[in-house]
Amino acid sequence: MKKWIIGLLAVLAIGAGGFWLSLDKDTRSVLANMPTDRNVLFWSVDERDAAFRALDAIPVLSEARVIEAGDTVYPLPKGDPIDLDFDVDAYMENQRTSGLVIIHDGKVVMEKYGLDFGPEGKWTSFSVAKSLTSTMVGAAVKDGAIKSLDDKVSAYIKGLEGSAYDDVTIRQLLTMTSGVRWNEDYTDPKSDVALFNEHKAEDGLDATVSYMRKLPREAPAGEKWVYKTGETNLIGVLVSEATGKPLAEYLSEKVWKPFGMEQDATWLLGSTGHEISGCCIQASTRDFGRFGLFILGGAIADGNKVVPDDWLPAATTKQADIGAPGRGYGYQWWTNDDGSFAAQGIFGQGIFIDPARKLVIASNSNWPTATDYDGVGAERERFYKAVQQALTPAPEPIAAN
Repeated sequence: MKKWIIGLLAVLAIGAGGFWLSLDKDTRSVLANMPTDRNVLFWSVDERDAAFRALDAIPVLSEARVIEAGDTVYPLPKGDPIDLDFDVDAYMENQRTSGLVIIHDGKVVMEKYGLDFGPEGKWTSFSVAKSLTSTMVGAAVKDGAIKSLDDKVSAYIKGLEGSAYDDVTIRQLLTMTSGVRWNEDYTDPKSDVALFNEHKAEDGLDATVSYMRKLPREAPAGEKWVYKTGETNLIGVLVSEATGKPLAEYLSEKVWKPFGMEQDATWLLGSTGHEISGCCIQASTRDFGRFGLFILGGAIADGNKVVPDDWLPAATTKQADIGAPGRGYGYQWWTNDDGSFAAQGIFGQGIFIDPARKLVIASNSNWPTATDYDGVGAERERFYKAVQQALTPAPEPIAAN
């Protein structure tokens, strides 16, 4: 343990330059005594508070690849403050929010920070990354690197031949309807989501591919929706194989540079060098907001359409029934029947987009538990609704006869 702590301090002090010194004393103390267990799901709240702003600087997790920003920054001018019938400070305290940016009609109408975090910092995304990964599938289709979403997954990914994924299309992978058995229980240390990143890969195979190729089928492909982080990791491998480029480089080329993100971001890598594409992009809350604007504006960067014309209408509307009234799942986006949709990550990360109101809400947090749909999760939905209602024009008065 002592040897690991010394190594961590050296990397943070030398490799991360002034970043280590920019952290407060308590955060540095926690980071210096992080557990050697890589599984974030079972860290303490204090450990997560410190780590979520520095996952790419903790060697026990993994290496990270830089998502390079360009020279031009997409502007985020200030707009008139939004008038909410909601106690935002209490909300942020309950959510343990580190960053909240609300953008309406291209202007920032609210920006608040907590947990000693600020606009210059980068916070990890968790499964918000899934929606970015999905968008790179659209880019690969636009570029001709992927021929069709109805192609079989195993035609693109080495090692899946002969597995249950021989019957699965790219579209079914995107909508999490593969029918392959998977356990996403964040409280169970023996679940697939807890085990697959620790899997020792077979020679010559990506670690995720090596794990996923052994999973059995539980339903016919296309018939059953089950949330599966491992399959988004497969999507990332597929994009990299199809394009011949690391996923972080492709995202930089297609979005981060040409759209005008303000800061370089990073993407954690698995043990065999592929981005952990179902998770773990480190970026500023403002740049997560800019990604929401990129999607809101039709996925156009520097005047170029990044995805096919029919991509976003399909990706951001219900393609799979998740058993929740008024909600569904698109291509790695959570969808609502009112036309809004969201990228969501455990512990309270999110990008909420409402095209009808030209609204983007980017938020990062450290919930007390990975998921809490009836508590802080439901509170976040009420907050989204309050913002939507504040931006809904009052009905026109009925003229007197």
